[in-house]
Amino acid sequence: MVFDKKGTTTTVFQENIKLFTFLENLNNAYPKIKNDHLIINLFSFSKLSAGNVLEFLALSNKHRGAHKSFVLVTDKVAYDEVPEEIVVVPTLQEARDIIEMEEIERDLGI
Repeated sequence: MVFDKKGTTTTVFQENIKLFTFLENLNNAYPKIKNDHLIINLFSFSKLSAGNVLEFLALSNKHRGAHKSFVLVTDKVAYDEVPEEIVVVPTLQEARDIIEMEEIERDLGI
């Protein structure tokens, strides 16, 4: 598992691993990154479904409940295929933009 930390945002990605193992490793590493906004880069997974993305829902809810952003990045699943509680975008730049917007909303108390 690779962590790329820039400021208060950490991008997490992994090469050549099954989704279940990636999620398990992410949960194990979570205490180290729980204070950062998280971008979960899923580009290394060639096949993903909305059901696969929902596997991240519990961790996303936990993280967002702590007033931190949690964004999944994949172009295999459209944002309208998953519930509003989980944020899915097709590019890393859009993930950074979402985090910036959410930080502004938190600062304004929205």
